[in-house]
Amino acid sequence: MTRLLHPIPDAATVLGIGRSTLYELIAAGKIRTVKIGRRTLIAQDELERYVRELGQVPA
Repeated sequence: MTRLLHPIPDAATVLGIGRSTLYELIAAGKIRTVKIGRRTLIAQDELERYVRELGQVPA
């Protein structure tokens, strides 16, 4: 079964980047998070959206 939500360390692994880089992307508003209780999670769809947009040329 595929996870729908990833904790920060797992999301960084999925993207192939470090945690600090992921936190920078979150702070810059490039990746959106959700909070459930005290946990910060990133949706699988959000990771896929970010990767799709990496290949697009800014207008």
